[in-house]
Amino acid sequence: MVTVENMLLALGIASIVLFIYIIIAFIVCTIKKNNGLMDVFYGPGYVVTSLTALIVSVLLGNSLNIRHIVMNLLVIFWAIRLGSYVYIRNHGKPEDRRYARRRDEWKHFLLQSFFRQFLFQGVVIIIVDIPVWFVNIIDNPPFTSLLDFFGITIWLGAIIWFIGFIFETLGDWSLYKFLQKVENRGKVMDKGVWKYTQHPNYFGEVTQWWGLFIIALAVPFGFITVIGPAYITFQIIKVSGVRLLDKHFEGNEEYQEYKRRTSSFIPWFPKKDKA
Repeated sequence: MVTVENMLLALGIASIVLFIYIIIAFIVCTIKKNNGLMDVFYGPGYVVTSLTALIVSVLLGNSLNIRHIVMNLLVIFWAIRLGSYVYIRNHGKPEDRRYARRRDEWKHFLLQSFFRQFLFQGVVIIIVDIPVWFVNIIDNPPFTSLLDFFGITIWLGAIIWFIGFIFETLGDWSLYKFLQKVENRGKVMDKGVWKYTQHPNYFGEVTQWWGLFIIALAVPFGFITVIGPAYITFQIIKVSGVRLLDKHFEGNEEYQEYKRRTSSFIPWFPKKDKA
């Protein structure tokens, strides 16, 4: 039986290791004078947190089972894809204009960027990753439990995760290829998965975390891990991704027409053009 003390110890050590990882990312970005590199470090940060919590938990007496394996493999696949995509997309390019602008706006840039960008993203990782590290540090029930007979939450959650993975992967890659063509600069991407949702990559991102929540739901008190997917969904829709992209294209007639006929977030068939 894993005690509350051991659970807190596992989470504490995972947080410390993540903090060290964030410091390393900060040092690399500072040396390179490119804070946009943190976007490459971001995805693997979840793997650091998840696997550290799992290793410590096992060393403290928790047993390894299929739920651990599935959840951690899904996070690893997600992190590898995201990190690789961001690296390929940004390789050879100057620092993202968002970070470059802060160099002029922030009076104490190094100190402010460490707390407001790097450390903040570390906190985000801990919050969003809660379904994974929570499962890793708590006793997992047998598949005969009422909520998880034959491991149904594992396979249902994995299917939901896979749907999100496909949307995010296709959305990111098709947009990247679209923007590689000079003739498409300034135009609106409305092909492939972008035909069914204005934000297939963001939809895919949050869907993957809801899938991991389903997997975590069967463990004792697993329902509290809803904090993770709920937070990333709110952050993407209301704070960063969707809101900022809509603001960027504000006044663009082509984009407004695209918004009129295309589902705002959840994929659906496009509306027919008016006769």
